[in-house]
Amino acid sequence: MSESTAEDGSRKTVVAAIGANLAIAATKFAAAFFTGSASMLAEGIHSLVDTTNEGFLLLGIHRSKRPADAMHPFGYGTELYFWAFIIAILIFALGSGFSLYDGIGKLVEGTGEPIEKPAVALGVLALSFIFEGYSWRIAFGEFQKLRGGRGIIQDFRDLKDPSIFIVLCEDSAALVGILIAAAGIGLALITGNPLFDAAGSVVIGLLLAATAWVLAVEVKGLLIGEAASPAIVEAVREGVGRRPEIAGVNEIRTLHRGPNDVLLTMSVDFEDDILSQDIEAAVSEIEERIRTRFPIVRRIYIEVQSKAGHRSASRHLDVAMSGESA
Repeated sequence: MSESTAEDGSRKTVVAAIGANLAIAATKFAAAFFTGSASMLAEGIHSLVDTTNEGFLLLGIHRSKRPADAMHPFGYGTELYFWAFIIAILIFALGSGFSLYDGIGKLVEGTGEPIEKPAVALGVLALSFIFEGYSWRIAFGEFQKLRGGRGIIQDFRDLKDPSIFIVLCEDSAALVGILIAAAGIGLALITGNPLFDAAGSVVIGLLLAATAWVLAVEVKGLLIGEAASPAIVEAVREGVGRRPEIAGVNEIRTLHRGPNDVLLTMSVDFEDDILSQDIEAAVSEIEERIRTRFPIVRRIYIEVQSKAGHRSASRHLDVAMSGESA
């Protein structure tokens, strides 16, 4: 998939989620006002937080496209990861926090409010499920395009685009949350005990807390710095290692600076009888071929280094790192 196609898919996913969640949030709040349902209010807060989160995602996508400058020579690609981490915090603090506060408060007091016009509440939840399902389908479709065939969980963890996995997580949590809210309202109606509705708010809060934790863990790895896929590294190692002027590839290291921005560094040992001008030509050709095959590899730094020199430098680095950690 080309870089522009991937970016268009990410933006389409976020815009679709914003439209769906904004309409759903307004509908849920209106239903909560008319019915007095705690679960419905929790779901309204959930959808409002989701809408805000997608706005932050669009902001992150926009700001991450700024060109490199003197202060940020590698560009602003990782800013998208910053806003993604903010989103995880917001889901926990606002979505989960409010739902738990409201639900637990009513359970402790033991004075849940009777649900008025339950048909309105259940009808709104059914409509919300349809809208959320539409947004989820778009996000899952983009996820399918990016999958590496290593299993759905591993492919999810391998994603480097937070705009895809955040929307996918939020929509999945929203669909489950709607079912929980419907169950809470239904049990409250069947038993005549409104505390089931309050309990539904608590369960929704716990669901959002778990969603926030999953997102925080995934985004934390991106903020710290994750390598490109092993397939890219192995393909580069194999292609460079086959060249007749190369004695060996000492090391390849990669770093994602954004969903479609990879930094690649490589230590290469050339044959001893290769002339300097031939080394320069080979390095230029290697860089061109890597960029042609893997457009997301935007920056390439190739170090000409003997195998013995590389081992010596690695030992010194290991000693320095162990000293710092001590």
